[in-house]
Parts: sequence; C-alpha cells; structure tokens
Amino acid sequence: MSESHLIFDRRLLRLRRERAAATQHRVRPVLEAVAERLLDRLDDTTHQFGRALEIGGRGLVAPALRARGIASVVSMDLSSRQAAGAGGSPVAGDEEWLPFAKGSFDLVLANFSLHWVNDLPGALAQIRHAMAPDGLFLATLPALGTLQPLREAMTGAESSLRGGASPRVSPFPELRDGAALLQRAGFALPVADAEDIALAYRDPLALLRDLQAAGEGSALLARDVRIPPRALFPAALAALPEGPEGTPVTLRLLTLTGWSPGPDQPRPARRGSANVRLADALGTREQGTGEPPGRGPAPVREAGPS
Repeated sequence: MSESHLIFDRRLLRLRRERAAATQHRVRPVLEAVAERLLDRLDDTTHQFGRALEIGGRGLVAPALRARGIASVVSMDLSSRQAAGAGGSPVAGDEEWLPFAKGSFDLVLANFSLHWVNDLPGALAQIRHAMAPDGLFLATLPALGTLQPLREAMTGAESSLRGGASPRVSPFPELRDGAALLQRAGFALPVADAEDIALAYRDPLALLRDLQAAGEGSALLARDVRIPPRALFPAALAALPEGPEGTPVTLRLLTLTGWSPGPDQPRPARRGSANVRLADALGTREQGTGEPPGRGPAPVREAGPS
C-alpha cells in the first residue's frame, strides 16, 4: 500500500499495545463482553476444529478455545508482550503481513484488532489464504456509531478553540460493508451483524482513561501532534450528553462470519435447474412481456368445519 493511502501509525499502535499489556486489566469487563460475543458464535456450528489462530485475544480467547478441546492454538499480536500473555503459542506478527503458510488453520478468530489495519480487504484476503478449506473465520471490531458523541464533542471543542479540528477518533466500518468485505476477500457464506453494548461513566474523564488503558487511543497518521489546548478536553467532556446513570457510551460491535471455500458447502443451484415454476409456487399467473398485468388466481384456502 502506498504511503498516501495509509491511515494508521502501526508503529505507534504496537507501542500502545505493548504498554496496554500492563494496564488493560482496568477495562477487563468490557474486553470480556466483546470476547464472549465472539466465542458464542462457535456454539452456532457443530464443526470440529483442530488448528486455531487467534489475533488480538488479550488472554481471553486462547484459554476458551483450549477449554473447547482445540488442541493447537496460536496467539498472534502486533505486540510481543500481548502475544506472550495471550495463552496460546505466541507469535508477534502483523495483521497486514501474516507470517503463515496456506491452509495453516481451520479456525481463525480476530478479537477487536482489525479496526487498526490500513488495508482491511487485504488483511482479510491474507487470513483466508492461511485457512484450510471449509474453515471458519470470526471477527469483532467496532462499527460506525461507536464513540460518536465523543467524536462530535472533540471536533466541536477544537473548532471553537483553534478555528479548525484534526481527527481524534478513528474511522470505523459500516455494517453494510461487512459482508461485502468478506465476499471480496473470497469467503463463502459471508454474514455481518451488529449489536450495541451500552456503557455509562459517572466521570466522563474515565472514558479517556479506559481508552488509554486498553491501548485504544488515536493512532491516526493525520492526528495533530501538537500539545492540545488546555481547555480542549474539559470543553469536549462537558459537551457529552448526560443520562440518569452518567455519560452514556455506545460500543457498536460488528461481527463478521465467513467460511473458507470447501467442497461440502451449500452452493446456489445452477441457473435453469429448477423443476418447479415460480408462478406455481407463488400461486399467481405467469405473464409475458408487454402483457397487461392481471390479478391471477385467488389463493386457495382450506375450509374448516363451520
């Protein structure tokens, strides 16, 4: 990818994840909630897996996979400290340059890490390449709508203080793009869905502290590296909405599900192979081109005893 198309500072991200290995316990309940939703998707299939790769698990995914009887679990993270503490065979690696051979895994889970990738379609294609036929891929990442009030408050406060604003909250993918991204990467049976995790902070400053503790501070290349005005954060936090339990924060969680193509997966029927007319199935009359529309036969109802 050319330098002009880069969005994130991956070196800065690695350093932040290194530091977060010692502080992310402060936000463990939120991280656990995300990981549980990812792992729950394994209950939707009876497929048996033997070789798993988990990316960005933060010590919450690999132990759960081993508890499910998966013998081989590799834990990869951009941070060597995160990988070492993740619970699987540790690999310090980059999601943008996967160090695995074709067909290495029959299960890949990416836990809240792919939102920092510069080339998400390319990363998904590499993941599929590393998967054996009929393997399952699951990923969670924040979707558009996450931290939206904070984004608006920071932009408004900085515009008032400086006459302009730099981006301080990462861009997030939209739900409608999820399945298309999977399909573009070559996954079969792609599914994307989203759900909201509602949080509340009595002190809005604690939100910024939690983001820092999790290593989720801004790593945008376009960020303003100057020291921010002293009034910026107080003004932005004061502009956040208030609810009965404090400052509401929404984590909109996008979950991606896809299968690497395999010989036993269901496929669309061959065009022209149907042996039942659609008009018959719908209880209507087939109509030729240019023919005025008709109502067709009334639907048949079975009469019961009167």
